[in-house]
Parts: sequence; structure tokens; C-alpha cells
Amino acid sequence: MPHVLLIEDDASVRDGMELVLRRHGYGVETAATGEQALALLAGERGARVELAVLDLMLPGMDGFEVCRRIRARSAVLPVIMLTARGDDQDIVTGLEAGADDYVVKPVTAPVLEARIRAALRRAEPSGAVRGAAADLDGLVIDRAGLTVTKHGTPVPLPPTELRLLLELSAAPGRVLSREQLLESVWDHTFLGDSRLVDAAVGRLRAKLEDVPAKPRYVQTVRGFGYRFGPL
Repeated sequence: MPHVLLIEDDASVRDGMELVLRRHGYGVETAATGEQALALLAGERGARVELAVLDLMLPGMDGFEVCRRIRARSAVLPVIMLTARGDDQDIVTGLEAGADDYVVKPVTAPVLEARIRAALRRAEPSGAVRGAAADLDGLVIDRAGLTVTKHGTPVPLPPTELRLLLELSAAPGRVLSREQLLESVWDHTFLGDSRLVDAAVGRLRAKLEDVPAKPRYVQTVRGFGYRFGPL
């Protein structure tokens, strides 16, 4: 039974979401503040948490900082952020902080449960693995072992960024549109979520590229999407 950490300060929303998740077979831990959530993750109960659902508007430490601290603690724990307004800047900031996905409140039970299932699937050690290990100018992608190193140094990647890299690098030089990447990596089909792709590419470049502003590995093809190099 997957365990979810629900971080939400509104008691009525938190209780309703907890009830929905338990009815769908999830174990649920709850926290009303970011400080409570981080303390829980650091303790014994945190060891069984497989995904966090994080509200951005929290008292005290806001959701952006909570997300950064979760990501600093764990590169692999999926984080789905909740935003009440759907404000583009809030969403982009949250994604840049390390969130894997987002939903806008009020969110229906089927949408939330579908996003959680998709995030947990991305965290599984299977899926977008095709081809053999590749060594591209010191960047080694072991597709079977699901590891990435650069000049011999391990590069830890959260599941979403790893799957994005595996998808892009499956055929170097091939251009993939944002729509294709949304469907293959996130299981999304709504083009409005293309900022998920852009934010994940930005995080990936920050970890892989010598100069992220002048990428050699993950390149933008304006008007089309992204391709993997170097070419």
C-alpha cells in the first residue's frame, strides 16, 4: 500500500483529501505545516512515505522552501504541489524548486489520484529504458542500471528528470515535442502543462551542463521541442 504525505494547513481540505486517498487504498500521513512535514520525514514514519502532496500556501515556512528542503534531503521522493490560484509564476517557482507535478485547487478526487498514480509509476525502476549505456563526452547514461555519471562523478536525478533524460537520449539528435514528452514522461495529454517539461529541462541542464545557458546535451529546437546532443 503506497504511503502519501499530505501537507495542507486547511483542516477541512486536509481531512477530505485524506479520506479520498484512504478510500483509494493509500496510507496517509498528514502535516499542517512545513515544519511538521520535515520533522515527520526525518523520523521513523518518514521512512515509509513514497510521495508528498504539498500545498504551496502554508503558514510559516512556505511550500516553495519545504519543497527545496525535501529535494535536498531526497532526490527521489516525488512531490506534487497544490496551488490555489493556478498562478503561472507560483507554478514555475514550485517546479523550479523541485516539484515533479502540480494540481490546481479545488481538485477533484479522480484528478488527484491519477496524478499520484502517474508520479508513483515514474518512480518505479522501469519504463523508459531502451538501448545500451551511452558515453557522450564524459556523460555516461547507464540505461539498465538507471544511473548517470559525469566525468566519473554520480549525478543523482529525481525519477521525473531521469525519465526525461532517458526519453531524450534514447535517440540522440531526434527532436521530441513538449506534447510527446508530456505523454511519455508525465502521462499527461494537456498541452497547457508544457511548463512541466520546460521546468524539468531547466533542472536537468543545471545538473548536466557545464554552462546551463549554453547547453550541449539537452538542446532547444525553437518552435518544435527538445533534442539530445551533443551533435
